Amino acid sequence: MVNVRHGNPDGKGARVAIAVARFNEIVTERLLAGALQALRDCGTADADVEVAWVPGAFELPLACRWFAQSGRFDAVVMLGAVVRGGTDHYEYVCRGVTDGAMRVELDTGVPLGFGVLTCAAIDQALARAGGDAGNKGADAVMAALSMRDLRRHCALA
Repeated sequence: MVNVRHGNPDGKGARVAIAVARFNEIVTERLLAGALQALRDCGTADADVEVAWVPGAFELPLACRWFAQSGRFDAVVMLGAVVRGGTDHYEYVCRGVTDGAMRVELDTGVPLGFGVLTCAAIDQALARAGGDAGNKGADAVMAALSMRDLRRHCALA
């Protein structure tokens, strides 16, 4: 018989850090609100959550790395919004943030919920930050907590 494991997003006793980009704050504040509500809904105590605001999306991987390497957190969540403009800057920021997030997760082994929106327009970002398309901040929390649980099961296997 095959053993199948699914991560459970139970947040009871979880210590979670959230790094949030201040740039596009109209979006990121909503992502953070969704993330915090998801943590509460999953049973994570407010006292076990730490939030750090960074200047922009490009700074997120470093802040997440600091959180992950501290040994104080079971999971880290990265929240930001990059909206396409008229220059190539969008492409460079998106690639840097995505690559940086993967490095943090693989280098530290700490689950990281990726809640960075990469959208063509601000209305798309708002739709994904609590609008018609849900709240990707909450989704990032669910992913991080699920991976936290899966990590515990895999380590025990």
